[in-house]
Amino acid sequence: MVIEDYPNQRDMIMKRVFILPLAVLSLLISTLIMAAEKPADPDLVALRNQLLQVFPGLPADAITRTPMDGVVQVIYGPNVIYLSDDGRYALQGSMIDLKTNTNLTEDVKNGLRAKILSEIPESEMVIFAPENPKHTITVFTDIDCGYCRKLHHEMASYNKKGIAVRYLFYPRAGIGSPAYQKAVNVWCADDRQAAMTKAKNGATLPDKSCKNPVASNYEVGQMMGVTGTPALVTEGGYLLPGYVPADRLAKILDELDSL
Repeated sequence: MVIEDYPNQRDMIMKRVFILPLAVLSLLISTLIMAAEKPADPDLVALRNQLLQVFPGLPADAITRTPMDGVVQVIYGPNVIYLSDDGRYALQGSMIDLKTNTNLTEDVKNGLRAKILSEIPESEMVIFAPENPKHTITVFTDIDCGYCRKLHHEMASYNKKGIAVRYLFYPRAGIGSPAYQKAVNVWCADDRQAAMTKAKNGATLPDKSCKNPVASNYEVGQMMGVTGTPALVTEGGYLLPGYVPADRLAKILDELDSL
């Protein structure tokens, strides 16, 4: 795809990056650049400058070479794109190593998601955990979502399997919606765990207002590519869309740990 011949694609990429919450994005930039840019590669420096001509005011967070000759990887926040090394052609999609059957793009995205979540303090989450958890998942949840409620109703099963569940709010209707207010009501309650359970059971909580992380939770979910709820993210940044029963989830997490 030639960016200069498809301005709508260029605009799409810019929009995807500009909607990212700057406060969260800034958590990534310094570490990514330090990790990705070792001794300066003159060709990559030139490519970075060339990209600034295409995307004015939007510097790439990291540019690195890939195992594929003539193709480089460019990171904008949690987004990964590929460019021909002359900067003319842009590709969106997954790069797969067929020899090892490894999705190299997803490996990068997993690392980015894990980094984002590591920067969110647990004080900004609602957590249901066993005493000595074996695994921890972060779940983007909507109060009214049917499968979110199903997951929550089985919380004892997840905890029994040694799985800690850390909730981040993702009101699917967006900030300012009734679903958003329900999330705020949970957060502002004296007992957030009890309030979450009541809300998941369909109870109407009194409207409240307080300093809360609901909007930032939602923005992080959007940035990480969450499109529905529940969305489960492992400690390694692996994204599991949708409800997963406790037995199956425990097996998946054990398998991921063994990789």
